[in-house]
Amino acid sequence: MKLLTIHDVNDVRLDEVERGAPGPKDVVVRMKACGICGSDLSYIKMGGIPMPGTKTALGHEASAEVIELGSDVTGHKLGDRVVINGMFVGSGGMEGAFTPELLLKDAEAMEKLLPIPEGVPYDIAALCEPLAVAMHGVNRAEVKAGDKVVVFGCGPIGLGMVLWLVDRGVTDVVALDLAPERRERALALGARAALDPANCDVRAELVKLHGEVPSYGRVGVGTDAWIDAAGAPSILTDVIMMAKFQCRMVITAAYMKPIEFPAGRMLTSEMTITTAVGYPTEMPEVLEAMPRLKDKLASLISHRLPFDDVLDGLKVAASPQSAKVMIEFEA
Repeated sequence: MKLLTIHDVNDVRLDEVERGAPGPKDVVVRMKACGICGSDLSYIKMGGIPMPGTKTALGHEASAEVIELGSDVTGHKLGDRVVINGMFVGSGGMEGAFTPELLLKDAEAMEKLLPIPEGVPYDIAALCEPLAVAMHGVNRAEVKAGDKVVVFGCGPIGLGMVLWLVDRGVTDVVALDLAPERRERALALGARAALDPANCDVRAELVKLHGEVPSYGRVGVGTDAWIDAAGAPSILTDVIMMAKFQCRMVITAAYMKPIEFPAGRMLTSEMTITTAVGYPTEMPEVLEAMPRLKDKLASLISHRLPFDDVLDGLKVAASPQSAKVMIEFEA
C-alpha cells in the first residue's frame, strides 16, 4: 500500500508500506475519506515531528469501514462505519490516515473509533475532527445567544466556528478573511457580515455593526467575544486596542514565533485572553449534530480528489481559494 509520509522539510512522498496483521486488541479499517488539515501543511514545512528529518505519516481527519478485528475486540464489528479520533493518528509517528488501510492498535481501550450516525455519508463524517476543533474554540469563548462575536480567519476551522456560533443562536457573527471565496462561505453559513481586513477600517466597520461601549475613560467596540483562527501577528494587539470592558478572546491559531502586545491597554479593559487546542470532549457532540446539519456541512468541502492525487491536494489546500480539501478512496 501507499502511505503519505514526510521525510524532511518540504519533502513529502507516497511511500510503499506493508500493513501488519492485527493483534488481539487491534482493529483494521479501510479508509473512505480524509481531509487535508492546515496542520498537515505546517508539519511538511517543519520537516516532520518533532524535528526535521523525522519520518512522519500524515492524515488525521478520517472516516473508514472496519474490515478486520482482533480476537479480543467486542465493541466493534465488521462493516462498522466509523470516524477515527485524530488525536491518535497523523500528528507524529508512522500511523496516518492517508493510506488505503490502517491498523489501529488497542483500538477500544484508547477509544480510537467512533460510530458514524445513520444517513451521514463518509465525506461529511470525515469533517468531524476539524468541526470538533472549531466547537472546542467556541466552547472556550463561553458565548450565548445574543452575543456579538468576531471570528478572524475563514479557513475550515474558522468556518466551523461560524457554523457552531450560528447554530447556538449567536447570530451577530462577523467573519474576517482576505479571500473573497472564504468570506462568501462565511456569509452562506449565517455570518452577519464578512470583512476583508486589508481593504477596510476594521474598527470602524465593527462600530457600525456592534456599536461602542465606554470603558475606563476610553471607548471600546461592542464585541463580546473574539476568536482568532487566522494567526496574523497583529490580531492580538488590534483586538486589545478596541476591546470593550471584560470581553473575551480565544486564540486557536498556532503562533510559531513570540508576539508583542500592549498589556497596559489590556489592563483597563479587564479582558480575558485564553487559548483552545484539540477537542477533549467534543467529537461525540459533533457526530450527534451531523444528521441535521449535513447539508450545511457539505458546503465546507471545496475540493474532492482521489487518493492517488493527494500530493496535488496538498497544493490545493495551501491556496486561499480552498476551504476543506477532501481526499476520497475507491471502494
